[in-house]
Amino acid sequence: MRLRDYTPRGYNARNILILIVPMIVFVVSMTLFFFYTHVEQVNAKLSRAVAEELAFVIDHHEEHPDQFDDMARSISASGLMSLSFTPDVKELTPPPGNECCDQLRDEMRIRFGDQPWLFRYLPDDLLTIRIIGPRGMYEARMDRKRVIIITAHIFIVWTVAFSVLLLLTSYLFLRNQVRSILQLSWAADAFGRGEDVPNFKPSGAIEVRKAARSLLRMRNRIRRYADQRTAMLAGVSHDLRTPLSRLKLELALAPNDFDTAPAKNDILEMERMLDGYLAFARGEEGEQPLQSDLASVTREAVAAAAARSQLELTATPVPMRLRPLALKRAISNLANNAADYGKHVRVTVSATANEAAIVVEDDGPGIPQENFEDAFRPFSRLDASRNQNVSGVGLGLTIARDTARAHGGDVTLGESEMGGLRATIRLPLDAERPKGLGEEED
Repeated sequence: MRLRDYTPRGYNARNILILIVPMIVFVVSMTLFFFYTHVEQVNAKLSRAVAEELAFVIDHHEEHPDQFDDMARSISASGLMSLSFTPDVKELTPPPGNECCDQLRDEMRIRFGDQPWLFRYLPDDLLTIRIIGPRGMYEARMDRKRVIIITAHIFIVWTVAFSVLLLLTSYLFLRNQVRSILQLSWAADAFGRGEDVPNFKPSGAIEVRKAARSLLRMRNRIRRYADQRTAMLAGVSHDLRTPLSRLKLELALAPNDFDTAPAKNDILEMERMLDGYLAFARGEEGEQPLQSDLASVTREAVAAAAARSQLELTATPVPMRLRPLALKRAISNLANNAADYGKHVRVTVSATANEAAIVVEDDGPGIPQENFEDAFRPFSRLDASRNQNVSGVGLGLTIARDTARAHGGDVTLGESEMGGLRATIRLPLDAERPKGLGEEED
């Protein structure tokens, strides 16, 4: 059992969790510390002061019975409390109200001991205290804030308010950081699919900017390499086509009694090989992704295979961004390959919430499972049962996989229920474009 099994997977969600958990711990800890130290200590000191004042009043009255009224008026004028005295009362009756103030109860018990006393809290924030003394009953009324802090909850309110403000500010800051990472991720996927993102610029933290610049440099190096490879093979193809054209002309001018058919077939095969090499090198680099229907592209791609085999096509509309010519060539390679080795071919186009799939199956001899990956190597020709009297240069599966990976997907092989080979192209559906990347913000 690992902690990461119970934590969010998303970077943004983890940042929010990192902010919220310490903040909650801080607020709870500060509140408990505030109440169990400062508030309780202050309440205890206020209650002790009130108990001492009442004890002083009673002691002074005992020593100077004729000065109580003057002392009561003086204390009342100061606003500390109002005092009254009822002589010859021996039995204590509780004042109206509710019990409160644990600290005051403790201080009264310490100061007056077994001497009868009671206090109650009235709804109008007045505290009434009655004490039986040697001469009668003393009653004191005062504001409750003299014995207890009544504004402590304001501390909690302000603490929570500032915590929420801090969380909001931090979230807005982190959201911008996450946006830069999402933009970098989306741009990397777009570059991998061969798309240009003209509005992409390194942004965010220094580390994110550094990664973005490295991505741009890598993209430029790959493009230079692809351009050089394409130019080289295009030059080779052009140089070879010239002598091939001369050979075709010489064969056309050859005497009629000379059998030129085998030589012409060899020349046509060499031209097809050159076209395959050039297509493999070019990889449809110049084609830009368009919003298209995968089902329609597949239907056009398998038309040639349908003329050479019994083809069954099941396709549901799947709108997505793709490079139609490149993907059509990849699907055509798989379908024609299936038609070369099988009599029955089945093509299925389907989609889930995250990806689309094109499955091509045949009833041919198939390929051993241990050779699945070897089949994707350029110029690879595998089991003889799938290569008898079949022309080609061994680039069909390679081009199909390169095209699928250029779209952010892949091609895998497996055993078909029809008895032959099953080739599956999986393509991710369009990820949400981050705001501000590749388009103007609203």
